[in-house]
Amino acid sequence: MTEPSVLVVDDHGAIRAGLRIMLESHGIVVVGEAADGDSAVRNAAALRPDVVLMDLRMPGRDGVSATREIVERGLADVLVLTSFDEDELVLAAIRAGAVGFLLKSVEARALVQAVRAVAAGDGVLDAKVTRRALAAVSPGEGVAPSATTHAELTAREQQVLDGIVRGWSNRQLAENLSISLPTVKTHVSSVLAKLGARSRSHAAALARGD
Repeated sequence: MTEPSVLVVDDHGAIRAGLRIMLESHGIVVVGEAADGDSAVRNAAALRPDVVLMDLRMPGRDGVSATREIVERGLADVLVLTSFDEDELVLAAIRAGAVGFLLKSVEARALVQAVRAVAAGDGVLDAKVTRRALAAVSPGEGVAPSATTHAELTAREQQVLDGIVRGWSNRQLAENLSISLPTVKTHVSSVLAKLGARSRSHAAALARGD
């Protein structure tokens, strides 16, 4: 299986170098780096990586704004690396369409697994990162209202949404619901469309907000 390609975005050169070493030592292809949001968008457009590993707090254009443009233009999936003190930025990144969230202290093996999962179409929701952020979401706190009520989801789609809220990958959804991976992907796409969600993490935020 071909390893995914990654664009590493962080304003600290030492952190970018460390992430590159972690990824490349496990066979992940790092196609480029960026130190701010503007260069992240430019490099994503030029290099078309499978995954952008995104820092949120950077001088100039921040990671949230860059994530929004990268997602809207369909340039790559965005996996966010965040700190414990960035709950508000995590919420903004969820709304912007990021599909995964990990702490910056993540170990190499977990980081590589997350990159591979995101490249394969799964979301990655580290419970330590998202528990506080998603718990803070409630109606009227800035998350766009869903385009539909949960009652309009089929029973199976509701089960899929419940799994997404739990942070299950497509494979875990298939195993726990006893359905095939292609069927899971179809249900996930339907859930996102009915909720008007940009990503799995956004769908989870909308569900928790209800």
